[in-house]
Amino acid sequence: MAAGGVTILAGGTDLTPQVSDGKRAYQATLMNIRRIDGLSEISPVGDEIRIGALATVSQVRRNELIAAAAPVLCEAAGHFASEQIRNAATIGGNLCNASPAGDMIIPFLLLDAAVELARWRDGALDVRRVPLAQFFTGPGKTVMTENDLLTAVVFKKPDADFVGGFRKSGPRPALEISTVSVGIGGNYKDGALSDVRLALGAVGPTPLRASAAEDALEGKALTQEVILAAAEAAQEDACPIDDIRATAWYRRHLVGVFTEELLQNVCQN
Repeated sequence: MAAGGVTILAGGTDLTPQVSDGKRAYQATLMNIRRIDGLSEISPVGDEIRIGALATVSQVRRNELIAAAAPVLCEAAGHFASEQIRNAATIGGNLCNASPAGDMIIPFLLLDAAVELARWRDGALDVRRVPLAQFFTGPGKTVMTENDLLTAVVFKKPDADFVGGFRKSGPRPALEISTVSVGIGGNYKDGALSDVRLALGAVGPTPLRASAAEDALEGKALTQEVILAAAEAAQEDACPIDDIRATAWYRRHLVGVFTEELLQNVCQN
């Protein structure tokens, strides 16, 4: 993010390589916000959990509050890059980078999270919330204006019956952009899922919710027939492309495989 000739720097794990590759350029002033008090805290606020934008992926992975309430976030954080990068990369930076393959975006979509955006307006601080599902507008693009600063990501504590799972594919387990990622979340009771959320990464211009697959699962017992129908619907929800990392056919195939695997895991565990 840049405004008024200023480039904002947090962890730098996205910004630095993008500048080195010529994809972005620093503005006249580079402002490091890494040590601003309060922006790296993870805390309960009423019935919500608030994760400051400067919290690192490692902090999320090891946080006891998150592990108890939303372990799918810890699971996804464990698949993020490498230990060294997790120690520096911030949650806010990962979201603002707006990569269609952003690993931490998927579990936040499962949790129906929202981002807090702050800006100075008419002589006062204006803070608004934007649902994460509405935050991304294209590859590397969001609804943020040049005067916005993402300060936190917030989500309601999941119900006791909530289950979630995350899968990603890449040529190697670390230091690799996802070829495909899939996440499933919902309340599981009496053999059926409700309030279903299924999110896909790296199969469209933005991370996306698979609405047809969600409809195929909502309120239904997880029989093999329902699972296969949901996997097929998820493949239809995906809109992948061919690139140097995978073909569109292979990405769509993985969406179906991962969806089926995650739903089978819900039944078995």
